[in-house]
Amino acid sequence: MEIVTKIAPLCLAIIMFILGLGLTINDFLRVIKYPKNFLVGFICQVILLPIIAFILINLITLTPEIALGVMIIAAAPGGVTSNVLTKFANGDVALSVSLTAIVSLISIATVPFIVFHSANFLEIEILKEIAMSSIATKMFFVVTVPVLLGMIIRKLKQDLVMAYESLFQKISIILFLIVFAAIWVEEWGEIMSYIKTAGLISIILNMTMIIIGFYVAKFLVSGIAQRKSISLECGLQNGTLAVYVATQLFDQKVYLFPTAAYALIMFVTSIFFVLLVRKIN
Repeated sequence: MEIVTKIAPLCLAIIMFILGLGLTINDFLRVIKYPKNFLVGFICQVILLPIIAFILINLITLTPEIALGVMIIAAAPGGVTSNVLTKFANGDVALSVSLTAIVSLISIATVPFIVFHSANFLEIEILKEIAMSSIATKMFFVVTVPVLLGMIIRKLKQDLVMAYESLFQKISIILFLIVFAAIWVEEWGEIMSYIKTAGLISIILNMTMIIIGFYVAKFLVSGIAQRKSISLECGLQNGTLAVYVATQLFDQKVYLFPTAAYALIMFVTSIFFVLLVRKIN
């Protein structure tokens, strides 16, 4: 896990910096202007997703380590990939970006809270001497600070940033893929023995949240574009952040397997979803 441990924090910081390059103050003001759409997406992702994951780990027979790995990926915010796929799906990109940005910023509090309490429930002892406040502080420097730096640079060099916006998004996705390629290459001999268990709950969680996000939004938000956005935010998580948290807390590789399985599955299911709803207006 040495390679993953070294590259995950760097890749995550760069990904969050690129997210910041795509943000302006207006993205945050939009939340105030259209609070209902944001609130529905926020509740689905920050509250409903971990609750559904918690229910599933109690219904499906899993080892405690796999179960906690599932809770780590469920606690993670959406990633830049959700913004890109929302654009392809003709969804509400502004809503997607707002959700990704704000949920990412508050993840320094929500992720440690969910993960530490899940570990207590599963009776898993975090052997590393890392308190909830400590992991939150580390996340602040690899999540919040890069986002803020990206926003500052966009403000100062807006024309330059906008000219290369598409390239930055591609770099983000490539870095995301590098992290998971490193997991699969480094741990190939062992990871296949866990893929059946981790893969099953990952696909159930992913598909459940895509469907729930879409149909909850159907009754509560303003239109189809917003439904697409919320559904993709619920189904696409920031796997790089999940890897970072898992490697900060544990030395065992097993905690990464649900994240690796989820990352592969969410790409496939989300692309099918985009193709399915793209023409719906």
